[in-house]
Amino acid sequence: MVDFSRVQKELQECGRDSQCSGISIKPKGDKLTHLIGTIPGPTGTPYEGGVFDIDIVLLDGYPFEPPGMKFITKVWHPNISSQSGAICLDILKDQWSPALTLKTALLSVQALLSSPQPDDPQDAVVAQQYLKDYQTFASTAHYWTETFAKPSSLGMDEKVEKLAEMGFPKALVKKTLESVGGDENLALEKLCSG
Repeated sequence: MVDFSRVQKELQECGRDSQCSGISIKPKGDKLTHLIGTIPGPTGTPYEGGVFDIDIVLLDGYPFEPPGMKFITKVWHPNISSQSGAICLDILKDQWSPALTLKTALLSVQALLSSPQPDDPQDAVVAQQYLKDYQTFASTAHYWTETFAKPSSLGMDEKVEKLAEMGFPKALVKKTLESVGGDENLALEKLCSG
């Protein structure tokens, strides 16, 4: 059974410190077993300036079992799947310890953004690019950060106008944008596939 009092304590501690670290954790919905973690992209990396959301699922064994974590925000990194957001990190697998917290796990994920491990990849294509053509890797990672991890400065009305100019009906655009929390890229993906 998940230790809910510990989870609440971890959320409070992370909340007190989020101004300094930029890391936050919030419940997704009303259950403490499904959370959303947010980390800022580390300075001096292609991820700088980005804000990355991570889906966190706590299994019954937490804190004795590691939390399930994967990126919601698309990211170009050797140890993170560009398709599913799965993360290859030892503390989320066999190196987990109950002494670790959700915040320390997110700090480790943030550190992974700073120091990729291409010899133990989650995404072989990205790892090969990192090893063989670092400049292309860095510019692709930066482009993905700009495209997927930077909050848009446009308001909802401007986003509706921008997508409606592409030929989609305004009412559908507005409904689609609302269903994806105002994310233009996700809305466009949904509109194109629908």
